[in-house]
Amino acid sequence: MIKTILIVLVVIVAALLIYAASKPDTFRVQRSITIKAAPDKIFPLINDLHNMQTWSAWEKVDPGMKRTYSGAASGPGAVYEWEGNKEIGQGRMEILETNPPVKLMLRLTFIKPFPAENTVEFTLQAEGGVTHVTQAIYGPSPFLSKVMSLVFSMDKMIGGKFEEGLAELKTIAEK
Repeated sequence: MIKTILIVLVVIVAALLIYAASKPDTFRVQRSITIKAAPDKIFPLINDLHNMQTWSAWEKVDPGMKRTYSGAASGPGAVYEWEGNKEIGQGRMEILETNPPVKLMLRLTFIKPFPAENTVEFTLQAEGGVTHVTQAIYGPSPFLSKVMSLVFSMDKMIGGKFEEGLAELKTIAEK
């Protein structure tokens, strides 16, 4: 009886691992919001990493985290590093490319709790008296991430924080 149970468990675990391996090798999570402000008013809030403390939902997870800024004051070469509690971890963000006031790309490097490197992209599209702002994160999805996705939804975890941050960005930009 025990042998049969063990065989069934091994088959189930193997099936789950095979299923995880079949998931895509990359991921993308994105959220958008419409803001009643011109891109010229919104873009500086994103392009200067010091401003993230005012609108990013991640900043509220650990308000006491250590922050370090280096490189350019804003735009390409601006760097923001953080070290926080176990929820926020440790990492680095660097603005790689900007096309003011419509696009900004960052390299996001996580050091703790697990190493990862992804791209974050903001796009701003003016239409009439509003601007559609989209925040996206994308990158590779290694096997461990695929296995974790069987239990945790990256879209829900990250997407929810993007929604909170974009809502705060909207509040600030519309003042």
